[in-house]
Amino acid sequence: MTATAEGITTSTVTGSASATAGADTTTGSVTVANPVLRVAPASPAAAAAYFGASLAFHADVSDVAAALAADGDPGFVVLDSRSTASWEQGHIPGAVHLPTALIPEQAEQFLDKSVPVVTYCWGPGCNGATRAALALTELGFQVKEMLGGFEYWAREGFEFETWEGRERPAVDPLTAPVEAADCGC
Repeated sequence: MTATAEGITTSTVTGSASATAGADTTTGSVTVANPVLRVAPASPAAAAAYFGASLAFHADVSDVAAALAADGDPGFVVLDSRSTASWEQGHIPGAVHLPTALIPEQAEQFLDKSVPVVTYCWGPGCNGATRAALALTELGFQVKEMLGGFEYWAREGFEFETWEGRERPAVDPLTAPVEAADCGC
């Protein structure tokens, strides 16, 4: 293992050399960065631009919940982009239900372009909220996508509504502190 001036740790593997970058065909050694640093980190300026943009496009479940729980208007509307069956299974109280396929025809009937929209779908394995956000931005709406979707809303123990009424699940300790008001992020 070698630590270089750039702070990248590399390993030298001896054996048959291949046409890989970093191969030394005279000695048969190949220098390989560890999997984390195989691609060097971005410069601080590039990273700041990326992370700043990420925050402009995304909202955290607990931040959305805190804004909705605070007194007054949160300054945004929450949009559930899932099917009617999914909506009835559970949704964020106060959310607008507008399945992604209906956004081009109906968004302007239910939403005000001067109010930012926060979209969500099932969870991290679903890109429905991303598709909804794209459809809304193409119509001129300001949009953020709620990371984690309905899955993390429920797993973090926030109240939701079903066709039978309201429920508040227990907090999943893998997603949020069980005893604390927030995660401190």
